[in-house]
Amino acid sequence: MKPETVITNESPNNLRSSVRFPLHLPVVLKADEKASAETEDISSGGVLIRCGVDYPVGSTIQFSICMPARSVGAEKDVQVECVGRVVRCTPAGDKIAVGAIIDEYHISR
Repeated sequence: MKPETVITNESPNNLRSSVRFPLHLPVVLKADEKASAETEDISSGGVLIRCGVDYPVGSTIQFSICMPARSVGAEKDVQVECVGRVVRCTPAGDKIAVGAIIDEYHISR
């Protein structure tokens, strides 16, 4: 029996393994100097961040995201510390849209 062929109109770059949520949350990028940024969207496996830094694709970035209490069902806001890998950087107006896969995360409060 032959495997099924699936035909799609989407390009391979638009295929996602998880649902993205259009959340605009504050982000602190931890590089040589801490830079503030904002998420454009977020999923269980990745994030799109609008910032002023053009990271090389493949580089590791560290950042923290403040998740509002109401969005995670907590009494207080939750700080999530993340380590990710940059998969793309594209101009977005006066900012850079940085797409990253989240490799590690932990909740710090």
